[in-house]
Amino acid sequence: MNARFEGRIVVVTGGGQGIGAAAVRRYAAEGARVAVLDLDVAETRRAGLAALAVEGDCTAAAVMADFFARVESELGPPDVLFNNVGQSARERSGPFAESEEATWRFVLEVSLLTAMRASRLVAPGMRARGYGRIVNMSSDAAFAGDAGLADYAAAKMGVIGFTRSLARELAPAGITVNAVSPGAVRTRAHERLAPEILERIVAQTPAGFVGDPDDVAAAVAFLASEEARFITGQTLLIDGGRWMV
Repeated sequence: MNARFEGRIVVVTGGGQGIGAAAVRRYAAEGARVAVLDLDVAETRRAGLAALAVEGDCTAAAVMADFFARVESELGPPDVLFNNVGQSARERSGPFAESEEATWRFVLEVSLLTAMRASRLVAPGMRARGYGRIVNMSSDAAFAGDAGLADYAAAKMGVIGFTRSLARELAPAGITVNAVSPGAVRTRAHERLAPEILERIVAQTPAGFVGDPDDVAAAVAFLASEEARFITGQTLLIDGGRWMV
């Protein structure tokens, strides 16, 4: 493993497990000092890879603001932000005609507004310093429009639109903004999807298997590296070919 992030401060929201935890491992292995905000950071603390691991709700604006203030005071201003936190309605997923507005609002809050809120907290500093990398978590559900995931697909397509607009705004300041859109990836959260939804997604995947969190972490690290300095406003699908653009 090289040292592409030596001396860099990296923030990962939702970095306590799954794809977020894999990204923390990858960034730390490449020399970064990583800060994590998640509801459960016990596993991250045990691994000892994060320079700062804070237990908190990413959907709470005050919690997130306090967290970023701690990052800046204890580690320094963030160079990289990976807006990883998000989820579908999981057990509450189902036909839109039978869904409830409270569920939509939760999914939009955790899967879209958290990315906007965190980006708003780091963008001014990145712009002032003339450097930054923001990577947002979308999903191939935004492209495929999976039945039973209308709220999640809407939120994750919102992430893509946000990524493109923010990329145009921040590019002149030396900041790139990109998104990744994983498909079926082996995480505890993914396994809580309704079995029929997960089976359908895997059946539609040309590669024929479920990905690993490290597959996504590798792409996230690349997009945050100097090697990707001429890539911005893009969305990389990591889904075994289920959706091709």
